[in-house]
Amino acid sequence: MPNAYISGAGSYIPPLVFKNDEFKTKYDMDTSHEWIEQRTGIQERHFAERGVASSDLALPASQAAIKDAGLVPEDIDLIIFATLSADKAFPGSAVYLQKKLGLLDGESKKFVACLDVRNQCSGFLYSLSTAAAFIKSGQYKHVLVVGAETHSAALDFTTRGRTVATLFGDGAGAVVVSATEEDRGLRCSFLGADGRYAEELKLDLWNIAERPYVDIGNDRSGPGTVRPEILWPQMNGKVVFKNAIERMIMALMQACWDQKISHEEIDLFLFHQANKRINDYIAEQLGLPAHKVPSNIERYGNTTAATIPLLMDECKRDGRLKKGMKVACVAFGSGFTWGSAIIDW
Repeated sequence: MPNAYISGAGSYIPPLVFKNDEFKTKYDMDTSHEWIEQRTGIQERHFAERGVASSDLALPASQAAIKDAGLVPEDIDLIIFATLSADKAFPGSAVYLQKKLGLLDGESKKFVACLDVRNQCSGFLYSLSTAAAFIKSGQYKHVLVVGAETHSAALDFTTRGRTVATLFGDGAGAVVVSATEEDRGLRCSFLGADGRYAEELKLDLWNIAERPYVDIGNDRSGPGTVRPEILWPQMNGKVVFKNAIERMIMALMQACWDQKISHEEIDLFLFHQANKRINDYIAEQLGLPAHKVPSNIERYGNTTAATIPLLMDECKRDGRLKKGMKVACVAFGSGFTWGSAIIDW
């Protein structure tokens, strides 16, 4: 059975920087740089321009990952696209990325399989686990896994929405998962969910239980109207914070137990970048040294499914992540869902 390792990584952040103070100066939101940074650790984030979708952000990240793996797009056998901000309600964003990668151009078209994963902040680890399973089964040799988000299109930039809007940014990260006979790669992954908390972090707009899901009047001839509480994301911050800490520690310890290693033997911890206060608390509880727990949330905010691959690529490029290192990844998000993984890089 082949091993599944990460052969290439890439990322992309849109050029527009949006600093904390701009919520006040541009939108008259009752907040400040100090209020946001104290609660989240975020100083700024990047927002995509109008007309840019998640698959557009995913394209340069994917191209960089494929190039880093020493491959060309035609070598890819499967695209797994993790996102909560899909280009459209349907079809999935992976097929848009497939087309933008040029796989359907010319005479030698390659109709690679495309899969979307909708597990929000845990989406990348769910996708990585799925990619590794395909690789280890022998069905595919190279799987493109991408996490990309365009949150800025669905944030409430009023004081009413400040506890959510100030958290998120746009961006994309991608990896190529490939088959190898070397003794390296994804060693284990653990995924979990607790649907009892599904209502604690949600966006209700696409509620298919309604008839129709957007109110267009009794005669169905008028323009649709959407109430703010279903148009914008809603979050119970205290419940999310508490469960994130508990589940991330549990998932991380579960992965270490499976591999019969202690967390002292791990060289680098790539935590989902949701809130620096959460990550700092976990690191403190586990006694992790700061140099082993890199962070970029202060510059990018929470890019949801993109946070781990974006951080992974950044660490690889600046030399903090090297071949032979043992890496732990862990994430928690809406659903509630969570995941962890141990990788021998």
